[in-house]
Amino acid sequence: MDMLYKLGSSITQLLVMLLVNLTQLDDGISSLLQIGDDKMQGLYVMKLVRSFCRCSETSASHSFVTPLQDDPFDHVGSILVNISKKEEGRKMLLDPKRGLLKQIIRQFDSSSLLRKKGVSGTIRNCCFEAENQLQNLLLISEFLWPALLLPVAGTKIYGEQDTSKMPLELGSALSIDREPVKDPEIRVQALEAIYLIALQEAGRRALWSVNGPRILQVGYEDEEDPKVMEAYEQIGSLLVHGSESEEPSTTTSK
Repeated sequence: MDMLYKLGSSITQLLVMLLVNLTQLDDGISSLLQIGDDKMQGLYVMKLVRSFCRCSETSASHSFVTPLQDDPFDHVGSILVNISKKEEGRKMLLDPKRGLLKQIIRQFDSSSLLRKKGVSGTIRNCCFEAENQLQNLLLISEFLWPALLLPVAGTKIYGEQDTSKMPLELGSALSIDREPVKDPEIRVQALEAIYLIALQEAGRRALWSVNGPRILQVGYEDEEDPKVMEAYEQIGSLLVHGSESEEPSTTTSK
């Protein structure tokens, strides 16, 4: 790990990609998480997340740099997806004292598709812990809901009637023209994450509180990809049949 921070950026990127491959194995994940080392556990992951975030900030202010130099830690997103497939990794990322998932989510605004996929995949995996760690997920709802709902909100400019029922960070983004998330994999991952949250009663209430069902309805009407539509419908069915006593669903099914 120390070599990542001592060599040139081109070598750094290759080493990061090597970690991507290593963390496809359980032993590789355990080694990176430093499981069994109580004093050092999580240090490597914290360093990677810090570099993931700092490198993005540096890249944004140096647009003249070549792509290889621009983001040597771009593939860290794939590492985070890999480690979040393991329960120990998800718990580490969700630990509010570490604040790692909050830092990761904020990278969703990156222009890098690879980075966006890494962030969305990591969020989706972490949401498998919603049954036991919903509170920790909702602690960062200010960042979580925009990352999950904006990609699946469609292209419509929302009116005040809709945005007035949303938190500022959502309503402001949806009340103006915006660049759609074109990658269907990201949209599916966002919808799967929302579904995992909505499986919990408190998660459904949180979704209603940000006018989430309305956003999903509008997004569904714009959607053309069959797999993404299926993911919308899964949530719609859950909201209709799982929370009838909470509030009538506005999610459309086809």
